[in-house]
Amino acid sequence: MINTLATRLVNELVEAADEKQLNKTIARYGRVDLLCIDELGYTALDRHGAEPLFQVLTEREGKNSVAIGSNESSGGWTKTFTDHRPPLCAAVVDRPTSNGTIIKTGTDCYRLATTRARAEQTAASRPACGPPPRSPGAGPTTGVLSRP
Repeated sequence: MINTLATRLVNELVEAADEKQLNKTIARYGRVDLLCIDELGYTALDRHGAEPLFQVLTEREGKNSVAIGSNESSGGWTKTFTDHRPPLCAAVVDRPTSNGTIIKTGTDCYRLATTRARAEQTAASRPACGPPPRSPGAGPTTGVLSRP
């Protein structure tokens, strides 16, 4: 399993292309059982980043699982691909969704909801005077994986 941020993956792919190692890097990402790509949609990708990402997804299609985390629905990914090439964006969306499962977890960010709940809990338990109690540690994050 490889867990990576979309920007980190794309940067690695672009660097591999510059070093004439793109095929080897794509093959490495194609072999792992599960590739988790997080934060797709946070940063715009130009053609030089989007095309190798498409190649990785194509390499994995029908062979190995991919999980993509995003704050944007796949329909909003057109804003991610800055060269405004709808066919490329459609192809990137098509690869993981054609045989996969889309799981919508809601519109609230997990981290933001946890922080708000912790702040409310702390405020409710705070005495009228004296120092504030120590805030509890963050709980474990939740992940969702799907296998095509």
